[in-house]
Amino acid sequence: MKPFTAIACAACLAIAAGVGTATFFFGGVFSVAASERDPALVNWALVHVREASITRHATDQPPMSLDDASVVQGGAQAYASLGCQSCHGGLGVKPARFSQGLNPQPNLKAVIEDITPPELFWVLKNGIKMTGMPSFGTGKDPVPDAELWSVTAFLKRVPSLSSDDLAKWTAAHHG
Repeated sequence: MKPFTAIACAACLAIAAGVGTATFFFGGVFSVAASERDPALVNWALVHVREASITRHATDQPPMSLDDASVVQGGAQAYASLGCQSCHGGLGVKPARFSQGLNPQPNLKAVIEDITPPELFWVLKNGIKMTGMPSFGTGKDPVPDAELWSVTAFLKRVPSLSSDDLAKWTAAHHG
């Protein structure tokens, strides 16, 4: 009888957890307000779901060398022209005021060194639901893959770029 009791107890706990979770999310207890931080468990789950999904789907490989200076420079110019600085800022450029209200905060510095080029390209091309990160590879006027790969090359180099290089490359775009 003891094994049956343990199984029954585990089943009851699983059902109670399921009902509690459903009530929390579908009963309106969970706040979808961007002004409120997610509970730690929800944040943990969202981060792990996002990371697993990106890792699973990011299978494209770069069609060019991401170390080529002209590719990196083109990526800096594309980063500026696509409006990426509005949310993420850049060297010497602050993010736009509206980005302060995004939840989660668009913090490239926190992830750029941990994400692989194929994963970064996938995020640029497909976006991320419910984060404010748009898909640049879809819609009526998708950004060509080669341009997204150049932005990928630029972003992977950002930690080692000088302010002078970035200013020169982005100024070349605006001039």
